Amino acid sequence: MAGLVGEYEVRLDAKGRFLFPASLRKQLSPAAQEKFMLNKGFEDCLTLYPMNEWDRLSDKLSKMNLFKPKNRMFYRLFHQGAKAIALDGVGRILIPSMLMERVGLDKDVMLIAYNDRIEIWDKTKYFDVIEGNMADFADLAEEVMGDIDDTE
Repeated sequence: MAGLVGEYEVRLDAKGRFLFPASLRKQLSPAAQEKFMLNKGFEDCLTLYPMNEWDRLSDKLSKMNLFKPKNRMFYRLFHQGAKAIALDGVGRILIPSMLMERVGLDKDVMLIAYNDRIEIWDKTKYFDVIEGNMADFADLAEEVMGDIDDTE
């Protein structure tokens, strides 16, 4: 898979559902089968993994040495609140109210697709985070991209 990409603005209905964008759906591998795992992201967002990507990640995590306290804590925190979900008959995803409350999702939501995941952000929070970091973007690019060897 080349990787998911794009920003999508969606709106939650009164039940916490949103219509999964068709253009994003086309990027999913057939192996995902319209099934996902949803969990808390690293910042104040949720992360939606296509099930095939979640399975790949779970396989990597299963190799962690769980006799190390930090590994156990990471494993617990990463999986805390994780929930398997699927598109409904009309292509919507229902976000459980517990997870919506945890990250403060309201009606206006941004889906940020990159690599193997889709982040789900409250629209206002997302743009606050992005705008708050734009001034440092050049320095950040140098730091994270400066050592990448692209001669292969």
